[in-house]
Amino acid sequence: MTDERMIDETRRAVEAVLFAADAPMTVAEIRAYVGDAVDVRAALDALVEDYAVRGIHLVKRGDRWHFETAPDLANFLRRDREEPRKLSRAGIETLAIIAYHEPVTRAEIEAIRGVQISKGTLDVLMEARWARPAGRREVPGRPLTYATTPEFLSHFGLQSRRDLPGIDDLRTAGLLDPVDLAFEGLEVESDADSA
Repeated sequence: MTDERMIDETRRAVEAVLFAADAPMTVAEIRAYVGDAVDVRAALDALVEDYAVRGIHLVKRGDRWHFETAPDLANFLRRDREEPRKLSRAGIETLAIIAYHEPVTRAEIEAIRGVQISKGTLDVLMEARWARPAGRREVPGRPLTYATTPEFLSHFGLQSRRDLPGIDDLRTAGLLDPVDLAFEGLEVESDADSA
């Protein structure tokens, strides 16, 4: 078998494994199907290039690979989809705290938000598969911690948590609450007056 044909067979095998998978896969999981002798990373790189101009793309989210609809074609699929219910403000705030501070306990979430959260808020985030229990903190009471999931990364189009926007990005996009910005401005003025 020629080298070129072997490369093509490797690419086809990796493509078939990913296509049949019911969840995103790591390189090690793919290798378990196609064998240790296969250069899975090279096959993945070639497939990313092959699919770059197609209706679906091969993407990496975190350390896992999967196929997803090309972003510019998503509007063709929206008609048939059931509209998901919107998260409450408490849900959005809780998810943001988990994403930026994970692993985080319920008490830490409440301290950051300044109010208690209902158990239902965390249940909704876990039902959506955006948050998950992440173990217990080694302190008295051993509180449960929460973290984001690969589905969270996938839903929001992030490679990893490092891709979350920073405060300057949020301010530029106009996503910060104007009341928060006004208070921030007052604090800066107070600091200048007392100096």
